[in-house]
Amino acid sequence: MYLNLYISPLIFGIGGGEMVLIILVILMLFGSDKIPEMARGLARVINQVKNASNDIKSEITKSVDESGVVKDIKEAVDVEGIKKRIGIDDIKKSVNLDIDQYNPLNDVQQEIDKAKEDIETMTGPIKRQK
Repeated sequence: MYLNLYISPLIFGIGGGEMVLIILVILMLFGSDKIPEMARGLARVINQVKNASNDIKSEITKSVDESGVVKDIKEAVDVEGIKKRIGIDDIKKSVNLDIDQYNPLNDVQQEIDKAKEDIETMTGPIKRQK
């Protein structure tokens, strides 16, 4: 029976053996009593960076919502007028199509949702402010 002792690479390609060596060096330099204090400090810094990025994301989404970009697009594109001009209801009845998939506003909303999703994947979840 073969026992696989391979540990997959961690952050920045550091393997298990290298990580053990780093931990031993840190223990020798700082001592076991200073390490928890250093870990708490590192955790505080990480939380502050995370909160700052969440604040930035919430400000961006808030400004987009307040600017009314989607509302302006909906006002600029008169979907109901276009439907009446080309007789889309008659076409829909004759061909039996789902007209919502051809709505240009759905394409715009999909692009906005995609951009929001890309921002969230880069920086993590957004804290919603009300």
